[in-house]
Amino acid sequence: MRKRKANLHRGSSLDEFLEEEGILKEATAKAAKKVLAWQYSEAMRKRNVTKSALARRMNTSRAQLDRLLDPENQSVTLKTMARVAEILGMKVHIELVDS
Repeated sequence: MRKRKANLHRGSSLDEFLEEEGILKEATAKAAKKVLAWQYSEAMRKRNVTKSALARRMNTSRAQLDRLLDPENQSVTLKTMARVAEILGMKVHIELVDS
């Protein structure tokens, strides 16, 4: 059996790099919002729910719904996220993990 050598050329992890640049928290928040916006869009597609129909069910405007589904907009409240999920027959699951 061959002995494995340590990789001397291994660099830092992406998290370490982002932390060094001072943007880890911002990047993590943006990534989470992008994933959530994508999941909402996928749920709407699978359930054949249009943006207009979802906005009507939420008693809101299509423009407000567009802001919710915008991956770059991070100003969405947990209450709103849960409401959209409920209308789509889903629920939001948030978890704290050790860093």
